[in-house]
Amino acid sequence: MLVVTRFVVSDPDPFVERAHTALAALAARPGYLSGELARAIDEPDTWCLVTRWESVGAYRRALSSYEVKLHATPLLAEALDEPSAYEVLAAAEPAGQVVVVGSDRADGPALRSRP
Repeated sequence: MLVVTRFVVSDPDPFVERAHTALAALAARPGYLSGELARAIDEPDTWCLVTRWESVGAYRRALSSYEVKLHATPLLAEALDEPSAYEVLAAAEPAGQVVVVGSDRADGPALRSRP
């Protein structure tokens, strides 16, 4: 599972400090795989926090933990109001083949591997 949370930031210094704290709180939770804080190259007021999780359940359990509620939820509440959680349906390693996985959704798309 991939979570992409975007922000428009007018004062980056306090935002970055709070984002680092939020990322650390999320990283401490079971099921967390990785995360990055990124800034748009062409629009420096636009930032995103990207995290990867073992499953939607792991992500939802992380959001309910005390440390995440204390350190990450206030920051996440400032995010742009748009979808942020994504089900990963295909991936490729460098120079690798595209690996397709099935959807957890009952109405998920029928996907097949590509050469």
